[in-house]
Parts: sequence; C-alpha cells; structure tokens
Amino acid sequence: MDKINFDTIQQVNDYYGVSTLHPLVTVVHLERTNYTATAKSQIHYGVYAIWLKETKGCNLSYGRTPYDFDEQTVTSFEPGQTVTVEVTDRSIRPRCVGLLFHPDFLHRTALSHHMRRYEFFSYSSTEALHLSETEVGVFKQVIDLIDAELQHPIDNHTRELIVSHIELLLNYCLRFYDRQFITREEINHSIVRQFDQMLRDYMLNKAHREGLPTVGYFADKCNLSTGYFGQLVKTETGHTAKDFINARLLTVAKEQLNDELLTVNQIAERLGFEYPQHFVRFFKQHTGQTPNQFRKIG
Repeated sequence: MDKINFDTIQQVNDYYGVSTLHPLVTVVHLERTNYTATAKSQIHYGVYAIWLKETKGCNLSYGRTPYDFDEQTVTSFEPGQTVTVEVTDRSIRPRCVGLLFHPDFLHRTALSHHMRRYEFFSYSSTEALHLSETEVGVFKQVIDLIDAELQHPIDNHTRELIVSHIELLLNYCLRFYDRQFITREEINHSIVRQFDQMLRDYMLNKAHREGLPTVGYFADKCNLSTGYFGQLVKTETGHTAKDFINARLLTVAKEQLNDELLTVNQIAERLGFEYPQHFVRFFKQHTGQTPNQFRKIG
C-alpha cells in the first residue's frame, strides 16, 4: 500500500501531475491528468481537502471505518486526518475534482475564525454528502470560479477572491448537508430509534459496570462520528444527543428513587456515576431538588 503525505500544495500537485498556480491552493481534476491510481493507498492530509467524486470505482475509509461513498458524493478532510483509498474497478476512468488549500492560506481572514462551523471536515463518518444533479452543478460552478481565479496572474485581489469562493462553496455544502438530513429521513428515524433502544439497554445492563453513557459511545455503535451523530439526533428530535441521554438518566433515576429499598449511593452506582455527590449535583441541576428532597415530596 502506498503511503502519501500531503503537507504542502506542491506535494499534492506533484502527486497528481498538475501545475502549481498558487503555492497555497489548488484545484485537481483527475480526469484531466495522467494520474493512475494504485490499488490501495493511504493519504495523510496536512491541508484541507474537499473532493467531489462523480463516478463509482473506489472505496474510501477513515481508519477502520468505511465511508458511504458512491457516485456524486462529496468528502471533506482537515489537516491531521488520514484516509485509505482502494480502487475497486480500474476500468473506470475517475471523474473527480478536488479543492485543496493549506491552512496558511486562511491566515488572518474572517474565514479562518469560523472554520469549525463546517463540521463536515471532521465528521470522519460513514456518511458522505450525497448530491443531486443540480447540487453537483452548483458545486462545480463554484470550483470553476476558483479555477478561473487561479489561472489569473496573482495580484492584490487573488487571495480575497479565492477565500470568498471557498467560503461560498463551504456554505453550499452546509445547505446540502441540511437537505440530506431531511431527505434521508427514514434512515435518520431508524438511527434515533436504535439510539433510544441502545440507551435503554445501556442503562439497564451496562451503566453500573462501564460508567455514564456518552454520545461518543452511541455514535460509534451507529458507525457515525460524534459530530454527525449529534447533528442527526438534533435534527430529528430537536434536542442534542447529550440532552437525550440526560433525559433518560433522569427518568431512570426517578424510577429508582421510588424504590425506597435503594439508597442514593446505590442508585448513583447503578446509573454509572463515579461518585454519589456527582449524581446529587446532576439531579439537582436538572430538577431543582436533591434526590432525597424528591423522595420526600414523592
């Protein structure tokens, strides 16, 4: 397996065999290059990358987790991520375009201050962004704007214009992700149902051994990243995944507090709290009462 580092834009361009028009940003159209993919390669990104793949013929994974990655999909990577690409059909000429830019390109720009808004760079999930034909057209139009600016001799306006186009593309991707959460509604419903069932099972059988339930635990069980899972749950329920967990904790806590044979310390242990005082603090924060006050009123 080939191991590739993309720490600079020059390394990106050298690998794909394209000209370097700007030292900090590039657009790569694979179908316009002589690039021939190896059977399997591992790419470590030191730059931001956003790829649109319009054809089938390869698989993508982040660590051991495969992406839901088919034709007309967008995947995004941030510096520090490593992905594995496996070509499954060498007879298909890939139609794929990528925008890659170094973090330094955004230095002292407004965009640099809110890159975290674009959580899809760090989803690292099985859920890629699936585009419609119209959305593919919009994506490529913005890429064309960046391409055209790169062809223009670098001047005092180059950076500002390209950064604005990058931000435009990222904002469109936000819109497309929001649309995807809606159009994949049945899949999302099933994931939330699965989350609810797993949470019930966890509270019943695992909390006393493994501790308090976490969003990351259930996201991993659903083969999704914490960020994507959290956004999916919030879109479906109107509440964050953490709020969802806390609500279940409170429900179980109240049920067990109705059993006067159980002490507060025993209940805290059953729920997965490391220390009883943490349970007392949690309960009072969410109900305005201590567990003992709740028992007396009940």
